[in-house]
Amino acid sequence: MQQPKFYANHSPFLWNKNYRLRFGFSLIETMVVMTILGILLSIAIPSFQGMQENQKLEGYSTELATDIQYIRSQAVTNNSPMHLRFGLDAAGTCYVLHTGNTGSCTCSSDGTAQCSTTSSFSIKSVGLQSQFGIRIQANITSILFDPVRGTATPTGSINLITNNGKTIRHVINIMGRTRTCSPQGSVSGYKSC
Repeated sequence: MQQPKFYANHSPFLWNKNYRLRFGFSLIETMVVMTILGILLSIAIPSFQGMQENQKLEGYSTELATDIQYIRSQAVTNNSPMHLRFGLDAAGTCYVLHTGNTGSCTCSSDGTAQCSTTSSFSIKSVGLQSQFGIRIQANITSILFDPVRGTATPTGSINLITNNGKTIRHVINIMGRTRTCSPQGSVSGYKSC
């Protein structure tokens, strides 16, 4: 059986003076790809930052709601009045869960708490410095949780607000229960209030 003959001038894959194999990308192709990647990143980065901001806001919101229920249950369990107090300083906002008299403990935005009497002590303190991009805004300065009934006095609403105005609100009723919503529906996944 005779094998087929291949000639150099009929096949581009054999050595040919006029044909050269080419590997890689040209400068123009590379620039087009880089331009497209730049456009995609410029669209994705703000979206990613917004997602991070929402997660941080929801995290602090969940922590606050959990702390409200915790301090209420501690008041009933220990048969002792407990307080949730909010604070504000030049560097940010904070809240502290404490025993003792109303106003006997204060907090600072760095997360520390100080109590003025030996009969009072801080259970937990959370600080939100301005650089975090989230602040607390409450229409009350302190809430007392009654040990007998588990009620909250006075009732109030607490807003957690981002620098962009996204807000999650906790409304505490007389029974000490918390309802969570988002004013004007600024955060998706929450009822509008």
